[in-house]
Amino acid sequence: MTTATPVTIDPRLARRGNTFARFVRRPAGAISLGFFVLILLVAVFAPLLAPRDPNFVDFALTKAPPSAAHPLGGDSAGRDVLSRLIWGTQSTLWGAFVTIVVAVIAGVPAGLAAGYFGRGFDRSATWVSDALQAVPGMIVLLIVAAGTRNDFTILMATLGVFMAPGYFRLTRSTVMAVRNEAYVDAAKVSGLGTARILSRHVVKAVYAPVVIQTALTAGMAMGMQAGLQFLGIGGAKTPGWGAMMNEGFRTMLTNPLLLLWPSLALGISIAALAVMGSTLADVISVRTPVARPKRRSAPSVKRAAGAEPAVVTTSTGAVVHKSGDSAVQLQNLRVSYGDTEVVHGITLDVAPGEVLGIVGESGSGKSQTVFSILDLLPAGGTYSADALWVGGRDVTRLNHKERTGLLGTEVGYIPQEPMSNLDPSFTIGHQLMEPLRSVHKLSKSAARARALDMLAKVGIVDPARVMRSYPHQLSGGMAQRVLIAGAVVGKPAVLVADEPTTALDVTVQAEVLELLRELQQEYRMALIIVTHNFGVVADICDRVVVMKHGDIVEVGDVDRIFTRAEDEYTRDLIAASLDGAESRARLDELERAEPDRKAVLA
Repeated sequence: MTTATPVTIDPRLARRGNTFARFVRRPAGAISLGFFVLILLVAVFAPLLAPRDPNFVDFALTKAPPSAAHPLGGDSAGRDVLSRLIWGTQSTLWGAFVTIVVAVIAGVPAGLAAGYFGRGFDRSATWVSDALQAVPGMIVLLIVAAGTRNDFTILMATLGVFMAPGYFRLTRSTVMAVRNEAYVDAAKVSGLGTARILSRHVVKAVYAPVVIQTALTAGMAMGMQAGLQFLGIGGAKTPGWGAMMNEGFRTMLTNPLLLLWPSLALGISIAALAVMGSTLADVISVRTPVARPKRRSAPSVKRAAGAEPAVVTTSTGAVVHKSGDSAVQLQNLRVSYGDTEVVHGITLDVAPGEVLGIVGESGSGKSQTVFSILDLLPAGGTYSADALWVGGRDVTRLNHKERTGLLGTEVGYIPQEPMSNLDPSFTIGHQLMEPLRSVHKLSKSAARARALDMLAKVGIVDPARVMRSYPHQLSGGMAQRVLIAGAVVGKPAVLVADEPTTALDVTVQAEVLELLRELQQEYRMALIIVTHNFGVVADICDRVVVMKHGDIVEVGDVDRIFTRAEDEYTRDLIAASLDGAESRARLDELERAEPDRKAVLA
């Protein structure tokens, strides 16, 4: 069996992993977590791990080098360096924890409220945040240290207050970006209260940035705490990495190891937190799929070029043409996003000069199927297939650059929403001529001539004026004709149209479908048209594929599907699309009879 990629993701064969499982599968996450857990265990079990009291003085150990009894040697006061390093882990982590808790409690709720409600509270909270950032924090910390007799818990809580503006601004900007989203408005319309909307719909957008900010805050807190201890703030009997660095700095020329050990511990801790936070944020915000070896139901066999694909896995759908005779042929296509499979193994084909309709309700997998053909799946999407033939070639053997080279030459694409798929910064002429010059290597004059000719073919009355126009100067129907011209101008063998009439009114829809049919017949292209409307299928298609929930439920000629549909879902779609509507043949008949009717009336 030949596969598209050496790995695949099949959530139906694997358990859905939680956030922690996805986190530890990443090498960066597993390594950083291992270091952090080790540091945390050292802090918790410091009384058991430390070989002696960190404050016990043995003058014989003064500036002693490392030995079997004292692995890290002794400091300038005759204390065991390893014991003080272990106990210093406890005070360092506690200080970072206090700082994070205070900063999150003070910053995140205020940012949520300011970003969501705005107005007076937003202005007041922003003013307070700006004021805190303007205050010289180190001076305030020194005053607090003097007033609390070097109470490090209070000192680190004060540091947390100065870290809160970072959380506030981050949360506020994130909430402001999502508060006007359609799903938030839908939650309001459905009657959900403000607290529920914030907790269920808005807070999720804040998770990832807060995780990253927490990692940065923890590292900064450790660094600030070490800096304060380096300046001599703190109890003389409380071991800390900053105090040890101060002592090592003073004896750096005679005993450099005293500075190395606490510096190494502090650096590893900060690095582990930063990597762990960044990796965890990536896992939370984008559930990147984890590659698993593809399970095979039969031994792999080689397939000669041009031979039929050996399909050994279960799929839905059918093919009616040989692979070499097909313009496009899919064998057992599966599409996944993370641990969720959205297309469950489908098989279909289309021949040159044939029009294939892919029909189904929203979420049935229609667009994901054509995006796989185009190799344009959105970020996080992956696909696998036993074979994917385009123009008689199995493109699963090609790399991404070679697949991209098929676009605009072998395969053309007409997207949804014409206005959003034209760059507002460039004229129509530039956007039509650019691929002709860069991909087809035509001269400027030849590219312009072909673009003008194609605009005329798609029914543009004044092609020269449209070439000089910008997208905002065109109507929706004209913009769709421009997109069709752009897709066909390279004379592809396969034209993929994804809901090409969705954003158009009824009369323009009929004109666009008629145009597609004429261009397809003129250039003998294979046309794959994605739609949810069986009326479009009746108008233009030769065969139809009906999809539901990522599977193909029925395939057949249009005449047979309309007269003897086998699946109940297909019959429901036909009834929903054509109820009370005139057939295409009837509309054509009425159009031909219109001049005669006007002559009689005259």
